[in-house]
Amino acid sequence: MTHPMKPSDQLRRRLLAATTTWLLAGQLAKAQTGPAPAARSITDSAGRNVPVPQKVQRVFPAGAPAAILLYTLAPDLLLGWPRANRAEELEFLIPDVGRRPEVGRITGRGNSANLESVLALQPDVIVDSGTINDTYVDLARRVQDQTGIPYALLDGRFAAIPQSYRLLGELLGRQARASELAQAASDMMQAVQARIQAIPEARRPRVYYARGPMGLETGLGGSINIESLNFMGLRLVSADTPGGLARVSIEQVLRWDPEVILTIDREFADRVYEMPMWQGVRAVRERRVHLSPKLPFGWIDFPPGVNRLPGLWWLGKAVFPEAFPEPLAPMAKAFYRQFYGVQLADAQVARVLAGRGT
Repeated sequence: MTHPMKPSDQLRRRLLAATTTWLLAGQLAKAQTGPAPAARSITDSAGRNVPVPQKVQRVFPAGAPAAILLYTLAPDLLLGWPRANRAEELEFLIPDVGRRPEVGRITGRGNSANLESVLALQPDVIVDSGTINDTYVDLARRVQDQTGIPYALLDGRFAAIPQSYRLLGELLGRQARASELAQAASDMMQAVQARIQAIPEARRPRVYYARGPMGLETGLGGSINIESLNFMGLRLVSADTPGGLARVSIEQVLRWDPEVILTIDREFADRVYEMPMWQGVRAVRERRVHLSPKLPFGWIDFPPGVNRLPGLWWLGKAVFPEAFPEPLAPMAKAFYRQFYGVQLADAQVARVLAGRGT
């Protein structure tokens, strides 16, 4: 799941309409195959007791954050991706895993997986990673009840990444690998926060997070899209206004007058220094607009998953260069090797850090 959005009415109708068919199919399968093998159970991040098979071999990710979490921990178990990976993304993923099919998504913006297709893939378990609230708990319960497929919810908050790795490791029977990744994530978080805490508030510049080709979409206070920026203790100019992703006016940005602009949009980064309406913004005048890496997944959000971890070092270097003097290339190589299972050449690292697709 990527945003705390209510599931679509279309998905609700599919669930209700298909209930009878699925229940009859389940009864027929039981009559043909006999009793199901004994299951164990785990307690997911929502406090739900979820029965799972003794051995999990096929996992369906409910959304993009869950897919990336699964890929980093147990790529062999991942059935497919919510969206097929593009050519420029495949270069930075394990080839046979990165090319697995598009299976759609159950949760998040534009949910696209119908449950007939989910059932056809015969997953042992469905995993979701993201917001834990009544909407998603209800969806997980209904899908699990109506399909018979265990559905586990993992806490997708940035600070909960180590905990989610350990819980997923328990669910999949991959505790050793999960412990390794959880510890690596925790070490990274603690290292960057120690440096940030040593920086006086007066020396922390005002930061604006720009999205979209015009740079006028941003995350307001409480938005999951700025979670890693908040984790870094940045002085976000939009943080005092509560909300999610929102469009703002250039007049508002001028009033904020940020000293640093961070963006994930290549078109905006390429054009901002020539766009007349942005010339009055201090960050533009001082040429402090930074384009975030995004291959194979975004380093700030897009999606808001474990892919944000290397973004901590990138954010530190962009906003507090004196406190983060080391080159980013060795860190990027180490992260991609440990988490994504790929060894990057120097030219590949350079393209990743430049925020370019080619």
